[in-house]
Amino acid sequence: MYKFYLDKTLMPITPSKLQTSIKNKNKTITLINEGEINILKTAGLTEISFEVLLPMINNYPFAVYQNGFQSAGYFLEKIENLKTSKQPFQFIVSRIYEKKLLFSTNMKVSLEDYEIVEDANEGDCIKVSINLKQYRDYGTKTVDIKLDPYKPKPIIKVTTERPTTTTSSTSKTSSASQAAKTVTKGCTVIANGYLFRDSYGNGRGQYRSNYKGKINFINTKGSHPYHLTDMNGGWQGWMLASAIRVV
Repeated sequence: MYKFYLDKTLMPITPSKLQTSIKNKNKTITLINEGEINILKTAGLTEISFEVLLPMINNYPFAVYQNGFQSAGYFLEKIENLKTSKQPFQFIVSRIYEKKLLFSTNMKVSLEDYEIVEDANEGDCIKVSINLKQYRDYGTKTVDIKLDPYKPKPIIKVTTERPTTTTSSTSKTSSASQAAKTVTKGCTVIANGYLFRDSYGNGRGQYRSNYKGKINFINTKGSHPYHLTDMNGGWQGWMLASAIRVV
């Protein structure tokens, strides 16, 4: 025997089917040279749906009431109050066999939506489709951070990637002339620096030294505006402007 309770109110006729859906919140991302990985996260909120019949007259001997017969209007009012109160409530399903409790569901939920259907095939009953969603309590926490006055403050060192240069006068003259060239799509370049997954500097990958390749994408809004490929068009990654030299 199954018994369904919505906020301590027993449904007179047990629904024929109960559907419970546990939502997934895992995230799949792609890393440079590593392929896809799956980041496991806490499961999403459980969703519950079922249909319940509410007799309008006391003509169903198998219907069970807590305090004597109550019409369908009584239960419809209870359901409406659960929706309009904007408060979570307990949803309980007890499963009993030969007077022994097999197991039960006891979950704090919110009433997401419900649909009332009056169908001639249901006789003197009103059918209500109900969708519930698990409710998790939450709140803010205040944390007091106390710094030890006797401990030295951390020193933050910022380093900037720079392309490899030579000190000869010939190289300086050549670099000055190359710096004047504009980087365009399809141009051939020499790269010295790290590769990144996107043009905003996320996902640092391998280092390229005096690497000859081509530029296939340019994003001037990103901190790493140039996307490098090999000479055959094979993708490498995004690089700093200072790491690119047109040849």
